[in-house]
Amino acid sequence: MKTRLSVFALSAILVVSIGMAPAFGQIQSSVVVTTDKSSYSEGETILVTGEVRDLYSGTPVSVIIMSSNGSIVGIAQITVGADKKFSTEFTAGGTMKMEGTYTIKVTYGTENRTAETIFEFGGSTSPVIPPTEENTSTVTDTTVSVKGSSDLIGYEITGGKILSIMPDVDANSLIVSIDATDDGSLTLTIPRSVLDATINGQDDDFFVLVDGEEVDFDEMTSSTDRTLTIEFPAGAEEIEIIGTFVVPEFGTIAAMILAVAVISIIAISAKSRLSIMPRY
Repeated sequence: MKTRLSVFALSAILVVSIGMAPAFGQIQSSVVVTTDKSSYSEGETILVTGEVRDLYSGTPVSVIIMSSNGSIVGIAQITVGADKKFSTEFTAGGTMKMEGTYTIKVTYGTENRTAETIFEFGGSTSPVIPPTEENTSTVTDTTVSVKGSSDLIGYEITGGKILSIMPDVDANSLIVSIDATDDGSLTLTIPRSVLDATINGQDDDFFVLVDGEEVDFDEMTSSTDRTLTIEFPAGAEEIEIIGTFVVPEFGTIAAMILAVAVISIIAISAKSRLSIMPRY
């Protein structure tokens, strides 16, 4: 009798244990992502944070923000910390124009582990700023100057013409405004000092958007520049090329002035300290 009771009790324990296993043995997602808020107004900061289960050294997390119609409005590549966590920030507005639900998709690792989250955006109310002498670049038949750099971008275009190329420092990108009268292609030879995409000192891929839609492109590289050939349809207005570095707004000359100023301050400070030191 005792033996039967023992067998029954043991069986009951096994059944309960099996039933409870999913609750305690649930497999952790390989990557998770979240935002600090569920909705944002124009100008607010969107804080994106997440965590990966397995850490791959030197492999960044790719973050893409898409509108409800599938247009890409934000891209970033983030280094994962030793604690397996990552974070980045976007500003609500800019390329986010429409009111509605936006999806954040993250991809990590060679097996393309993915995760998604959503947020609401109230829509953009900022007026479109027309081109002016201050915010446009100089376009010749073969080159384009970019604000903040003395290096020129070479180009060839069919099916339209370039209106301007402007850096977007927040997005690490170049915004190419075009007037596409027909289907065509644009070849840009971009100095690495103007725009580049690298991870841990190695070349990384650019993201290229034509009117907010990601497109494929051809590329040739050298030690000094990267040449991209991008096809576009008739009526296209904007091509955005997103990397990891874009020339800063203050430019090379301003940076040199700043460096000279800092060196001067250090020299003056050192001389002042020497002048007040007691002499023996």
